[in-house]
Amino acid sequence: MTNKHHKSKDGELKFQRTDNRNLILGSIIATFIAATPYLFYLYESVPDTKIWDTFLFTYDSKFYGSVYVVAWTITGKIIPLLLMFIWFFTCRHWWYHVLIVPIAMFSFQIFTILNDDLQYVDSNQIYYLIPIMAIIIPSIYLIRAQIFNEVSNANQSMQELEDEFKISPKGFFGKLRDYF
Repeated sequence: MTNKHHKSKDGELKFQRTDNRNLILGSIIATFIAATPYLFYLYESVPDTKIWDTFLFTYDSKFYGSVYVVAWTITGKIIPLLLMFIWFFTCRHWWYHVLIVPIAMFSFQIFTILNDDLQYVDSNQIYYLIPIMAIIIPSIYLIRAQIFNEVSNANQSMQELEDEFKISPKGFFGKLRDYF
């Protein structure tokens, strides 16, 4: 464990313990985020052929005509999706649930790419996102309305109220447990 010091609101110097596990997890997440441009270019290792036959699987690109194009399209969706998941599970702001909307959009786009023989990518997805947005957007608005109601009835600043609505730090599995 390492010690980190900071000043409290009353100017008193306080020490806060930082868990080595959090440092390791944070380092892994930061390394992954820094490596995303390299991960994106993994598609370049895929052959530019219609059928890709490996010892694990055989992929036949019927709609795109090239496995290379499919790999490029999928990496263009998976990398932002993974970054959205990291943001969602590490965000402590009251509005973090709104990140479910782009997560759902990228997930649906990946599903569409994998079912590429049925329809074009990025078409009519807004219709599938409407039910998700119909739940998330009013929920976020209600939370925001509660914050402004508290501001008008209390002598707290907006930052103090937002700090009250922040989610306390939890591990990845702690946040995941809250949803399932």
